[in-house]
Amino acid sequence: MISFNKKRKLRKEYDGMLIDQINESKKDWAMKQKFVDHSLDPSMELINEMNIAEAKYYFLLKEAKYRNIKTILGR
Repeated sequence: MISFNKKRKLRKEYDGMLIDQINESKKDWAMKQKFVDHSLDPSMELINEMNIAEAKYYFLLKEAKYRNIKTILGR
């Protein structure tokens, strides 16, 4: 059985990894959104990639809320 200190350490480590993923997905979504905004005629593939990046970002935010992570995300 895992001790409480080890559980706390693992939770902290994985919460940090989740925060990093959230920040990366936010940057990815913003970059793809910028490409779509600046394109004269954006392709459906690019629009779909942007929508997937947005969905991934919001999914990770929901997971952080579910885990009750109180850290302010990098903006």
